[in-house]
Formats: sequence, C-alpha cells, structure tokens
Amino acid sequence: MQVWAIILVIVLLAIFLPAAIKILREYERGVIFRLGRLVGTKGPGIFVIIPFVDRMVKVDLRVITMDVPYQEVITRDNVTVRVNAVVYFRVVDPEASVVKILDFIRATSQISQTTLRSVLGQSELDELLAKREKLNQILQKSIDEQTDPWGVKVTTVEIKEVELAETMKRSMAAQAEAERDRRAKIIHAEGELQAADKLAQAGSIIAREPTTLQLRYLDTLTNIAAEKNSTIIFPLPINLFEAFTRFSKALSPGEEEETKD
Repeated sequence: MQVWAIILVIVLLAIFLPAAIKILREYERGVIFRLGRLVGTKGPGIFVIIPFVDRMVKVDLRVITMDVPYQEVITRDNVTVRVNAVVYFRVVDPEASVVKILDFIRATSQISQTTLRSVLGQSELDELLAKREKLNQILQKSIDEQTDPWGVKVTTVEIKEVELAETMKRSMAAQAEAERDRRAKIIHAEGELQAADKLAQAGSIIAREPTTLQLRYLDTLTNIAAEKNSTIIFPLPINLFEAFTRFSKALSPGEEEETKD
C-alpha cells in the first residue's frame, strides 16, 4: 500500500506542480482569476497558483509597434489623399487591459484608423505636408485619451506616407514653378531698382565733377587694351568740339554779308 501511495503522490505532483508553478519574464505580468473573480497581478519571477481554481492571463508590457493601413482622407480643402501611419503603444495597467477590453491590440488599431481619418480630415493639404509634427502630436494625444481606460499608453504616432493623385502632383508642381518664377521676377526687379539708384548717384557725382568722366574713359581704355584687341575705340568728350562750334559761329556774319552782296 505504501508503494502505491507514493506512486499516487508522485503522479499527482507531476500533474499539479506544472500547473501550479508559474515563471514570468521581467517584461511579463500574470493577471490571476480565482473562480472567475479578479485576484490581482503577479510577476515577474516564480510564483504559485492553485491548479484548476486559478486561471492566469499573461500580458506583455513591451512596446508594441503597429502599422495603420492606408486610409483615404478628404482634407478640409477637398483634396483626396491616402495616408498611413505607425503607432507605438504599451500596456501600463495589465488588469484593465484584460478586464475592460476583449482585444486591446485590435481595439487600438481600429481607434487609430478612425482617429487618423478624423484628424486629417479637419486639416488642409498644406498643413498635412508642412506641419506633420504638429499633426503627429494631435493624433497621439487623441488616441491616448481613448485607450487610457483600457490601460494602454500610446507613446508615439508618426504619419509615414502621404499619397496624392497624379493630377494633384502636376498642379502642385505648376504652382511651385509659378512661385519660383514670381520670386525670380521680384529679385530681378529689385536688382534693377538698386542698379538705377546707383546709376543716379553716379550721374549726380559726374555732374558735379566732370573729371570723373575722363577717369572712366581711361579705365575703359585700360580694360579694352588688356584684351589685346587690334582696334581701340577712343571716346572723345563733347567739350573738345566747343572750339569748333565757336569758330563756326564767328564765321557766320561774314558769310551772311557775302550772301547779301
């Protein structure tokens, strides 16, 4: 009888010990239910539960990376775009993630898709392209507020890609080209204005000091001679012709008398 009792004890221990002894890693927690009622959370490490009375649900506390599939969004300025994103979240309350929600990963995915369409639908296309960091913060805050009762903390939301229709891409390219042309014309006009202002200043200085014009003539001749040209154009000042003008005026009365005779 003793031998059979020992064998029976060994068999019972072989059956109950694996079900009673639990070992959890550092990033895992065990939510314990006793006869259907929540008892608490245990782990990490080794601990014992009552076999066939207690039931343990294992919860992973590591950060979960989840891709949000492409969503078609109509922006506030009536532009249709396809946007996808990535969400980083983790469980901070194991009991709530088991008791208050059936599948917190699937629920977080659905909430992320809905929030992505809702938030981006209230933004204009320019905001979506230029202010992505701001939209990421709005998405993270909005999703986190909805998953907080489930014991889930959303740490980061990043918009990955924004796809536009080909017609919209061509329109944006034409707009960008027109904007560059406008800026080029403005810069050219500003250059002309500055050049005209400097020329006016130079003209006023030359009017006060006529010798400056002679210096400019000599400088021009120096530049022409540096090119080793066989032909040199020498500009003559108008003042040299004043003597010939006065001489012609002096001869004009005599010519008039001969004409009268």
